[in-house]
Amino acid sequence: EFDADVVLQQSMEVFWRQGYRATSYEDLTRTTGVKKQSLYCVFSDKRSLFLKALALYREQAIAKLKEIESMHSSPLDQLDAIRHSLVEREASCQGCLMMNASLEFGVEDEQVAQQIELMFEESRMVLEKIILKGQEQHLISSRFTSSEIAAYLNNTIAGVRVMGKSGSSREEIE
Repeated sequence: EFDADVVLQQSMEVFWRQGYRATSYEDLTRTTGVKKQSLYCVFSDKRSLFLKALALYREQAIAKLKEIESMHSSPLDQLDAIRHSLVEREASCQGCLMMNASLEFGVEDEQVAQQIELMFEESRMVLEKIILKGQEQHLISSRFTSSEIAAYLNNTIAGVRVMGKSGSSREEIE
């Protein structure tokens, strides 16, 4: 018996650190303490486990964005909190699991691409809500639509995540 949620979290961290292709079942069993056969029984195979790990990562990342968006502070402070959170995470050189998967798989795996696109769209929607509030309060320019600015920020965030993974210094990222 083992806690599948804990094992999924641990597996996600292994995939995040090593990538999908570089992760062996031995790496997963060593980290989780669960035998290969037991992992197969619950998660079917390595690919299924990876897809569930991507979904978990997306859920956690979007929950963090929504938590910041729900703070009782100005939209500018919320955007700054997102920037701060992003810089802190990327300074570890681990990068973003979704960006890492995107760089590893490209468009060759439709289900991986769907998870990446879903994360990108959900992040854009949260950013758009914050920007729209800022525009309504005249804190953010209305020269561009909230959707256009959110798309721009989302692309910038993707670039920052790639910089983090490639070892850029904190100063370069900021």
